[in-house]
Amino acid sequence: MEGSHKPRVLIADDQREVREALRLMLKAEGLETEIAASPAEILQAVTTRDFDAVLMDLNYTRDTTSGREGLELMDRLRGLDDSLPLVVMTAWASVDVAVEAMRRGAQDFVEKPWDNARLLNILRTQIELRRARRRGQRLEAENEILRAAGEPVLIARSSAMRPVLDLIERVGPSEANVLITGENGTGKGVVARALHAASARAGVPMVTVNTGGLSEALFESELFGHVRGAFTDAKTDRVGRFELADGGMLFLDEIANISLNQQAKLLRVLETGEFERLGSSKTRTADVRILSATNADLREEVAAGRFRQDLLFRLNTVEIRIPPLRERREDIPSLAGHFLEQHAQRYRKRFRGFEEAAAETLLSHPWPGNVRELDHAVERGVLMGRGDQVRAADFGLQAATPAAAPPRLEDLTLEEVEKLLIQKALARYGNVSQTAQALGLSRSALYRRLEKYGL
Repeated sequence: MEGSHKPRVLIADDQREVREALRLMLKAEGLETEIAASPAEILQAVTTRDFDAVLMDLNYTRDTTSGREGLELMDRLRGLDDSLPLVVMTAWASVDVAVEAMRRGAQDFVEKPWDNARLLNILRTQIELRRARRRGQRLEAENEILRAAGEPVLIARSSAMRPVLDLIERVGPSEANVLITGENGTGKGVVARALHAASARAGVPMVTVNTGGLSEALFESELFGHVRGAFTDAKTDRVGRFELADGGMLFLDEIANISLNQQAKLLRVLETGEFERLGSSKTRTADVRILSATNADLREEVAAGRFRQDLLFRLNTVEIRIPPLRERREDIPSLAGHFLEQHAQRYRKRFRGFEEAAAETLLSHPWPGNVRELDHAVERGVLMGRGDQVRAADFGLQAATPAAAPPRLEDLTLEEVEKLLIQKALARYGNVSQTAQALGLSRSALYRRLEKYGL
């Protein structure tokens, strides 16, 4: 993590004696160093490795005193990383050269022979400024990520949920990667937050990525970040989700929906902890614990050649299966009561509970959309309800009777037709990617409709 390693300085000078003197001095002050003797070596080092500052000479060709080589090199370094502090030095100091070096982006200018105390003070100041900028960049990126506030609310009193609670208690404090499985709407995200709260990494916010909603083009940028100029709209550097989760946990939702090409890139990071920002060849590392979730059977996906078996092994140290709501009906009253309180507070309404018929409706409904559907039904009940109790009709649930005649398309609104088609396609294919393809939609467009209709 940022700040957990010693500051790293690249020393660049064509004279071996100068490089060695600077290396020994900085080493004695607790700084790590790397040596470069030419512009080519400097560019190679900065392109492939990360530094907190560069201390560089302005002259590299024998008998050259103009500083032209160093000034041109500075322009190239600024193009690679405009936040990298450059401290320049030369034995042929002049006001003109100093002004030109500062104009091209040098943070400071040192004349040879240097004063040790002044040089150290300059380097430490620039290193701290760079780290402060990086911390600011990371915080800004974190603020863009929507995470649930407060402690996770996992309501589970039924016998069907006891194995889930037991696994959270046992696995949560470990470093094991966990695969959370279950139908859509069963609460996989809530279980992920409960695992995070029970872990030793709870002090670092959990970072969540809906991998199923990422296109091929955005996958690398979102997970690994990108550098300025990596593609047309890359105006600035961007921190990826793996960097944001460094020292903490990364929750990869809808993991079954990523392509084989994306799976290969993800596997490499899970195996080595190493990655590169899009558009950069500089290798970075991150210490991340992975939680993932899917409603698909990944073993069937592996057998069908749609999911890599080696990636499944990496993700599935422990699997937690969440039962559907129809298998844990004892939890319905508690869940409904929690959602009632939550939505009543949100919409500034007062309810003392559900009418008897409404409570019976909640217990008898099949809940194909699981806990998410229950949440949406109670929210609608709060919005539509009058008086101090929610009535059965306020939920807007269709009676689940086997003999009920299917609705006629001509009697439905356009939105109801669209919802019905999506429900049928989901039931047929059981997979978001295949459903989106069958409906002629992108995955992100389908996800927006699933959220809109509470599916």
